[in-house]
Amino acid sequence: TTLVLAVLCTPLAAMGERPTVLIIASYHKEYLWQANYQAGIMEKLGTDYQVDIFEMDTKRLPKSEYKKRAQLAWEYYEKVQPELVFLGDDNALRYLTPKFAETDTPVVYLGINNNPKKYGASDKKNITGVLERPLYKQSIKMLQVLLDKKPRNVMFLFDDGVTTRAVVSMTFRNKTKLRIHGVPVQVKRVGTLKRWQETVLSAKEDGFDAIVTGGYNTIKDEQGQHVPITQIGQWTNAHTPVPMFSFWSFSVAADQTIGGLVLFGKSQGEKAGELALRILKEGVSPGEIRPAVSEKGRYFFSQTQLKKWGLTLPESIASKAEYVD
Repeated sequence: TTLVLAVLCTPLAAMGERPTVLIIASYHKEYLWQANYQAGIMEKLGTDYQVDIFEMDTKRLPKSEYKKRAQLAWEYYEKVQPELVFLGDDNALRYLTPKFAETDTPVVYLGINNNPKKYGASDKKNITGVLERPLYKQSIKMLQVLLDKKPRNVMFLFDDGVTTRAVVSMTFRNKTKLRIHGVPVQVKRVGTLKRWQETVLSAKEDGFDAIVTGGYNTIKDEQGQHVPITQIGQWTNAHTPVPMFSFWSFSVAADQTIGGLVLFGKSQGEKAGELALRILKEGVSPGEIRPAVSEKGRYFFSQTQLKKWGLTLPESIASKAEYVD
C-alpha cells in the first residue's frame, strides 16, 4: 500500500513522464498569429512538457458554432487532464472562463484584446495572462514621420469579427472618429468582401492619405463563405490607391501590407510561456501574477512595399527596423 501511494504522489517528471499542457486556440493553425504564438509558447517550455492543442476555428466558422466548439474544447480538456491550460485569444477566454473558474487548473490566457473582466476572468485565483493592445497612437506618429506629406486623414480598417469588436470597444471606446496627435482618424469595420473592396477602392476619393489595417481575418463572400486572408491581402495590395500599413506582423508581406510598428504573435507566446513556467516550476499561484502586456512593438516592413510606394525609412526608424523580405 505504501509503495502504491508513493507512486501515485510522485510528480510525473520524476517518473520520467512529461507533464501535459493544453493550448485551446480560438482559431486555426494556418492563421499566422496563432502559429507564431504557439511557437513562442513551445520555445519557452522547451522539451519538459507535452503540448496538446485544440482549435476552436472561430475565424472561419459561424458564430452559431462557437458554443459547440467551446464544449468540445472542454471535453478535450477533461480527457487530457493537463497540468496547465493556455487560452489563446478572446473567444477561448469568453466561452471557457466560466468552466475553468470552477476548477483548480492553472490557466494562462494570451492575445486578449478586451478587458478580461468582461469575460469573468479577473480576480480568479487560477487565471492570469497576457493582454494584446494595438499600437495605434505610435502608428500615427510613425506615419507623420514616414510619409512625404503629413497625413490629413487616416483610416483604421478592420474586419467585423470578435477581435475587432473587442479592439474597438477596449481601445477606441467604440468611437468611429478620433483625433490622434492632431490627425483625424476614422475606424471602419467591414464584414463582407464586396464592402471591403469598395472601402479600399474609394479610400483616396474619400480623402484618406493612408490605411492601417487591424486584420481581414473574418471577411465573408456573397455566399457567406470565409475568404482566405492571403487572397484579401493580395487583392488589397494590388488595388489600394493609398499606402496600407498594419498593426500586426502577420499581414506584412511583399504582396500584402507595407508594415509598421507591429505586434508579433511569437512575443505573446513567449510571455505566456514565461508566466506558465513561474506557475509550473516555481509554484506561483496565477492569482498572484498581474496580467502582462507582452511588448511595445517592433518596426517591421516589406522592402518590396516600401519601394513600391517610394517610401524611405528615416534613420530613427531604419536603425530599429526588421524586414520580411
